[in-house]
Amino acid sequence: MKLIIGNRAYSSWSMRGWLACKQSGESFEELVVPMFGEEWERHRQGDEFAPSLGKVPILWDGDCVVWDSLAIIEFLADRVGSEVFWPEDAAARGMARSMAAEMHSSFANLRRELTMNVRRTYPPIKLSDDVRDEINRILQLWAQARARYGGGGDFLFGRYCAADIMFAPVVTRFITYGVPMPPFAALYMKAVLSHPDVNDWIDKAQDEPWVIDQYESENDAA
Repeated sequence: MKLIIGNRAYSSWSMRGWLACKQSGESFEELVVPMFGEEWERHRQGDEFAPSLGKVPILWDGDCVVWDSLAIIEFLADRVGSEVFWPEDAAARGMARSMAAEMHSSFANLRRELTMNVRRTYPPIKLSDDVRDEINRILQLWAQARARYGGGGDFLFGRYCAADIMFAPVVTRFITYGVPMPPFAALYMKAVLSHPDVNDWIDKAQDEPWVIDQYESENDAA
């Protein structure tokens, strides 16, 4: 398999796809396409990567092309077994999938105002009301998962799963922008950041040579 990703420092969806591939245990080759450079512009044309239309991440497996992070998770779950990615309990699995889907489709204000940059930490910033509402929703989801199903470990559903993969970039955003967290959330975030795969992604990001100015200022999030 081959996984095409954007910059590790900035690309939250690439992080999710990469974490999914690592969780699968399958071997894969990774190709970084630096965002907004010449190679990225060629990528956006879709000439080499159709039908992905220049998206990241993209997983190639022979003639099969999968170009969405949640789709990559499900593709890999079909390949290696659902239990690798989702809780065994049916009720927990349903909640985990719902949370992953909500993360996939929601929280537009947080994405826009707290852009991902795993190489930077800023002093706490003033959050808009819309972002505060979305953060409160995330914390509500985390609290419910931990209270109902998290007793067997440090993650949302006890054992590290696809829901944690989907929220991992959010954890890095909260660290980057110094968002205050209640104790239970701080402990959960520590567990995510301590996971070997998450730690490896962040470490690799520090060595990237590319800098995108619009993602390097807490006052210029876009």
